[in-house]
This record gives sequence, C-alpha cells and structure tokens, in this order.
Amino acid sequence: MDIKPGSPYDINGACFNAEMYVKKVLKESNLKQVIDHEREIHQDIQSLHSDMQTLVYENYNKFILATDTIGKMKNDFKSLEEDMEMLLSKMDEITHTSEIITSNLHANRDEISKLSETHTLLKRLQFVYTLPTTLNKLLTKGDYEQVVQEYLHAQRVLTQYGNQESLKGILNDCNNIVNELMKILYSHLRDKDITGKELTKSVNLLLQLDEPVLSLCKEFLLHSKNRLFESLNVLELQVENLNQDMIEFIDLGSDTFFSQLCMVIASFNDMFIENLSKNDENEEIEISINQLNMFVEENMIRYLEIVQCYIDKNTSDTAILVRALDRFYRKIQAIGKLFSYKDFTLNALEIISSAARRQTKLHLAMLKAHFHDKLATVRQSLVSLQKLNDNGFATESLASLTSDVIEKVKGILQDISAFLEPEVSFSTNHALRKSISVDNVREGLVVGFLHYLSSAARSYTICIPCPPAFLFLIMTKMCLEYQMSGIGHLLQLVDETYEINKYFENKNKNSSQLSSEVELASDMHSAAQDLVNYYVRVEGLSISQMLKKSVETRDWLHSLEPRTVRAVMKRVVEEITSVDSQVGELFEEGMRTDRSSDSSRRTQMSRHIRAWSSGGTATNTQTFSAINRLFSERIDIFSPVQFSRVSITTGIIKISLKTLLECVRLRTFNRYGLQQVQVDIHYLQLYLWRFVSDENLVHLLLDEILSSSVHRCLNPVLMEPSVVEIICERG
Repeated sequence: MDIKPGSPYDINGACFNAEMYVKKVLKESNLKQVIDHEREIHQDIQSLHSDMQTLVYENYNKFILATDTIGKMKNDFKSLEEDMEMLLSKMDEITHTSEIITSNLHANRDEISKLSETHTLLKRLQFVYTLPTTLNKLLTKGDYEQVVQEYLHAQRVLTQYGNQESLKGILNDCNNIVNELMKILYSHLRDKDITGKELTKSVNLLLQLDEPVLSLCKEFLLHSKNRLFESLNVLELQVENLNQDMIEFIDLGSDTFFSQLCMVIASFNDMFIENLSKNDENEEIEISINQLNMFVEENMIRYLEIVQCYIDKNTSDTAILVRALDRFYRKIQAIGKLFSYKDFTLNALEIISSAARRQTKLHLAMLKAHFHDKLATVRQSLVSLQKLNDNGFATESLASLTSDVIEKVKGILQDISAFLEPEVSFSTNHALRKSISVDNVREGLVVGFLHYLSSAARSYTICIPCPPAFLFLIMTKMCLEYQMSGIGHLLQLVDETYEINKYFENKNKNSSQLSSEVELASDMHSAAQDLVNYYVRVEGLSISQMLKKSVETRDWLHSLEPRTVRAVMKRVVEEITSVDSQVGELFEEGMRTDRSSDSSRRTQMSRHIRAWSSGGTATNTQTFSAINRLFSERIDIFSPVQFSRVSITTGIIKISLKTLLECVRLRTFNRYGLQQVQVDIHYLQLYLWRFVSDENLVHLLLDEILSSSVHRCLNPVLMEPSVVEIICERG
C-alpha cells in the first residue's frame, strides 16, 4: 500500500488509527494479501518483543554492576578515612618530639655551627696543602683531566687566600704544575700522530683552564690543516695512477679527507662555537666562524681541484663515472648539512657538468673514429676490382655508413643517459639536466656528429691522393640518406630520450639554442651536391685525359684511310658503361626526354653529313654549323648534377665530349684524319645516347666536334654514311 508518512494509516507514526488502517487494508487488499500482511505484522511484533527482552536483560546486568561498584566505593572511603585519622595523630606526635629536640639544642646551636664551619675549613686547608703532591702524581700518571678538575676545585680557595705567606708557595707550585700541563696540551695540538679524540680532549682541557678561545681556534685549525694536507697529498698522488678505479678514488677521498674534515667541523662547533654562544660573546663567535670558513673553503677548493684533475685524466666507463660522481655529490651534500656557511654543491655541479661534457666529447671522438674505420674499410675494399663487380657491395657499404652508425649513436645516447637516471642524486638539478641534454648530447654530440659527417664528406673533394671514384657515389648516397631520414630519426630519438621539449615549453623550439632539422638537412644536401659534382668532374676528367692523349699523340696530317673505330673510343664507351652500372646500384634512373627511333637517329646523322658534304666550301659548312647552333639550346657543361643515374652520366659525357671538342679545335687534319674523326663520332653517337637524359645534347656536341674537324681539315671530304655505318658495326 502507498501510505504517506504522518497519516493515520502510518503504523509507525504518532497519529496512527488502528480502526481506519484495518478498514483500508480490508478494502484495498484481497484475502491472500491480508493474510500475508498479517504474517508480516506478526513477525515484526515478535522481533520487537525479542529486542525489548534483550534490552531489559542488558540494562538489568548494568544496574547490578553499578550497585556492586557503589558498595565497594563506600567500603574504600571508610577505610581511607580511618587511615587519614591515624596519619594525623602520628604527625602530631612528630611535631611534639621536634619541639622538644629544638628546645634542648637551642643553647648549643651557635657553638655547633661554628664547629661545623671550622671542620669544613680544616678539610679544605688539608686538601690545599696536599694539592701540589696530588697534582704531581696525576701529571706523572698522565691523568690530565683529573689534574684540571683538582686544580679548578681548589682554585677559588687559592685565589682567595693566596696572599697569605703560608699559601703563597702552594699557589706557586700549583701554577707551575698547571703551566707544565698546558705545555703538554699545546704540544698535543702540534703532534701529527695524535688522534682526533685526544686532540679534542686536549682543547677542552685548555678551555677549562681559561686559555684564549681565539688563540685555541687558530692552533686547532692549524694542526687540522696539516693533517688534511697530508690526506690531500695522498689523493694528489693517486691522480697519476690511471689504473685505479674512479669509485675507489672517490671512496679514498671520503675515508680520509672527508671524514677528517667532518670531524674537524663537528669538533670546532662543539668546542668553540657552542662555548662562545653560552657566554654571549658575539664578536668572538663571528671571528671564529670566519676562521672556520677560510679553513674549510681552502681545503675544499684544493680537494675539488684534485677531483677535477683526476676526472680530466681518467677514461672510466660511463656507468662507473656516474656512480663515482653520485657518491662524490652525496658527500658534498653531507658537508653542506654539517657546514651551512658556504654551499659547495654548486662547485660539485660544475665538476659533474664538466665530466658529462668531457664524456660526451670522448663518445663523439669514438663515434668519429668508428665512422672513419667504416669508411676506411669501404675505401680499402674499393681497391679490389672484384668488389666492384659484387652487386651487393654498394648496399652493404651504404648500410655500414648509415644504419650501423645510427645504431652506434643509439648506444651512445643510452650510455650517456646514465647521468639522468632518477636514482642519481644530482639528476634532479634542472640546470644540469638541461646542460647535459641540450648542450652536451643534442648539440654537442648528435648535431656535432652530423656536422662532422658533412664536413668529412666535403673533405674528400680536396683529398690528395684522390680516393676511388666510386667512394664519392657511396658518400653522396650516404648524405642523401641522412638528409631524408637519418637526421630526423636521430633528432627525434635524442628529443624523446632526453625530453628536450620540456626545456622549451615557454619558448620557440626553433630558437637559436637548438639546431633545426631543416638547417642540418640543407647542409647534408649541400655536401651531397658537392660530392656528386666532384664525382662527375673526376670521372669526366679521367675520360677526358684518354681522349686528349689520343688526339694529341696522333699525326692527323698523315692519317691513313680509316678501316675501324679507334680503340680509345671503344674504351670510352666501356668506361661510361661501367660508370653507368656503378651509378645504377645507388641511384634511380631519373627523367629522360622522349627518345627517337634508331632509323630517325641514323637519318639525322646522315642528313648532317650530306649537308656538310654538299656544301662545297668551308664557308657554307661554317654557315650550316652556325645555323644549327642557333636553333639549339646552350649547353652548360659544369651545371649542377641531379641525384639520378642519367643526370650523373650526362654530366660525365658532357665534360668528355667538350674536352674532345677543344682538342679537335687545336689540331689540323688531312682528308683521312677528318674521316677517322667522322667514324669515331658516329661510333660514339651509336652508344652514348642511351646514357644521357636528352639525346639531342649528344647530337649537338658531336655535331660541333665534326664541324670543328671540318673547319680544321685541309681537304674536307667526308665519308659516305653507309660506309661509316659498316665500319662502326664491324668495329
């Protein structure tokens, strides 16, 4: 049933009406529901009845316990009242007895007091008279602490009555003994073999004898300085021992120098600073603190210089170096907690930063040496002609200069990251982390190595003697690989490993602090361009030398009728074919213009020959050549080479044919000499067109060579094209 709280039908409410509730139930419920409802009410009644019984039993037990407790308290109070009455009566008896004793002793009180004082004085005098003997015995025994205590115990009496004749001798004897003791204690301060505990004990005894505090400070620090210098000298000798582990070196410094320095600082604070603080002698406190500051700073600076010198000479593994520096930094922090007047952690961080920078430079040198070794291996392999015939050699060489080197860089980055491990104590310093991550690793190592790669690649263009030409192709492809993916991969790797971005959250990442990928890629592209241009010039010069020598050493005025193609032309085609094969291993084909058919190519050459043959005079021939060049594009012989197979071979062929052209212009030919040039040119035309991006370029250069030959011929009569073709095919 849906019943609102507080209504007459609410069985738990204060306004509940049983009669209305029954009527409502009978009206709204069927017989089964009424029976179920009656069963629920019956169960609730039983539950309430059980709860009431439990409550009554519990309260009854508590009532019984309370009644027993009140009964016990009543008995205890009765017993306490009887004890108090007995105590009161005994106190009255004690008071009465005390009054009787006081009245009996009142007459002799003054006399007893005088006797007591006399007895005390006699005991003191007896102690004073035997004091010199006692002090001598204790001094001989070496119990200096007891000598001081006995002397101080009798000092007030000696000072008070020392002007009396009977005590002057005792006072002088005691002072002489104490002076002797002070000499012994001061000698302890200068003893190199004395322990720190004995030294502290001697200083404390001198302080108890009222020696000047500042003088003792100076003596104490002077002795401590000598002992610390001995420890530092031992460490300095270890600097030259490069076989010693760096962790052992740091531990040696901790066990000797640091332990002694901490003991000196703690002893100085206990003996002097706290003593002066108790007496509120602020001026002397300031002077003593300044003395301690100068002492600690002088020794710490020398220690830090020794550590710096050792690190500069040591070549430990990075993991060992970091562990040693971690221990070193923790010791410096411990000194800071004990000696709060100067913070040496900044000096320690400079040493750690210097060590990280040096370790990075060592890794960079190792990386350069690794790359140089890989390059030397490739260069050595190129000396063997068999290697050049190995189709997989170029790919293997390129992988050794790119993938292998990048893996080496990854290993180095992982190695140096030991400086920034969370468990290392100094890794929480933000400035140090930034210096290591940004300046040393990213810019110093990775960017520095990439700059080295580009400069090393360029250096081969001025290397004497010139390395194998194929090496230029491999290094060109290497630079392109780094430009396309290597640089980005390395920069992303170092940025993620060392979290470079978090140091520039509020700044432009491409600021002057960081070298950008675009700049590095541009530098690498420039190096690749220099290399490929130099390769083209080297190969072009090699072929040009063959052509130049073949032209200059031949007597063209007494040439015989040509029967075959000259061997040098065959060699030129072979060389260019070999170059094309080498370039094809590393570079893609590249863009070519549409090629003409073989028949049209022969027709074009025949047409040029017929034009030259039918001209009749040199003037007409020159006019034809001038018209031909007028409608042809200008050829830039030394234009930048693209990174493709046809562009590279085109550059080499342009240089070779230009050299042949210039050589021909300097020679004079007879009829058969001109025809030999005609045969050679036709042979080159048959084979060279397939290696260039635009075959018209070859046609134009060959036309100029033939035209120049005609100009330089005494009897310019060309051979029939069909005969030329037969000779070339036979050759």
